[in-house]
Amino acid sequence: MNILIASDKFKGSLTASEACEAIATGIRAEAGDSTHSIRCLPIADGGDGLAETLLSACGGVWVEKTVSGPLGDPVRSGYALIDNGRTAVIEMAKASGLALLGNRPNDPRRASTKGTGELIADAMRHGVDEIVLGIGGSATNDGGAGLAEALGFRFEDSSGHNLTGMPSEIEQVARIVPPLNLRLPRVTVACDVTNPLLGSKGCTRVYGPQKGIAPADLASHEARLARLVALSGEAGKVAAICPGAGAAGGLGFGALVFLNAELTPGFDLVAEKLDLGAAIEAADLVITGEGRLDSQSLQGKGPHGVARRARARGRLTAAFCGSLESGNLENEFGPVTVIADPGLDLPTNLARGRELLEEAAKHFARTELVQLASMP
Repeated sequence: MNILIASDKFKGSLTASEACEAIATGIRAEAGDSTHSIRCLPIADGGDGLAETLLSACGGVWVEKTVSGPLGDPVRSGYALIDNGRTAVIEMAKASGLALLGNRPNDPRRASTKGTGELIADAMRHGVDEIVLGIGGSATNDGGAGLAEALGFRFEDSSGHNLTGMPSEIEQVARIVPPLNLRLPRVTVACDVTNPLLGSKGCTRVYGPQKGIAPADLASHEARLARLVALSGEAGKVAAICPGAGAAGGLGFGALVFLNAELTPGFDLVAEKLDLGAAIEAADLVITGEGRLDSQSLQGKGPHGVARRARARGRLTAAFCGSLESGNLENEFGPVTVIADPGLDLPTNLARGRELLEEAAKHFARTELVQLASMP
């Protein structure tokens, strides 16, 4: 069989590339090197791993850069340059992500997307034609104000004084002044949520608590973003209600207003860059996977996107995962193999992820793959 392995990461255990290679190694170990033709094509959606996945698939270089972290301290970050340097792939989580805080408490009134703006500015200095921006995993709720400040937008008070350190002083801003001669490349945002900026389904009330916003402070954070909308004029009003405007603490909104960006589902963007359709066309069997398969996997996540596209083309599908939500997901993915050892605790399972995935792939090759290969 011609087998395409297009897995996402097993979070906390394996990158997408490592997961694909582990599945391939297990199948080859059981079936032999020449029995099947195997192609590995790691995937991602709009979350973490986007830059590395596209860099691995498309080739290019990694650019390292020290930028402002979410609370202003310097962090070592970077982004991928692909397409012969014409496209920069930036993950906001690498500059403004919650994970960068480690065990430190977040300060959601100060947490800023400034570092993400600094990465964008650096990519612009490289002369890119396009920026692909992944906006999952944020520590922020600043509506992209920090990003705008890094790109030269002035946030002035009623006396015309420039206010710095956005978003901490948003309440005092009277006007936003764009920089002169800002020549932005095309910006495409990989956005996997559809929340608007404001309201009961907006970023503050839905995602704010996980970033440290106390229940008593939700209204004031909502008011800060509403002020940002008002300061942005008609364009801000339109952007605020766009699906995805509330992504990453309102960075979706900020990308629309300050970057003139286009928001698109993350996996669709990745699939286009990887030419996934052509890879599926060349396969008889498409194998996908990620750390956990559950009902949320059906809401725009990469593995479901792979399986859906493969099945639409009449290809056989299968999946691996670390854990599986109860329920019948085989209708969506085909045979599903769970790799976790129920006799081990979670940290041990994560540490042994590659070994467990290889062993699961061997078992799959002895059982399910034999049956699939015999199907007409």
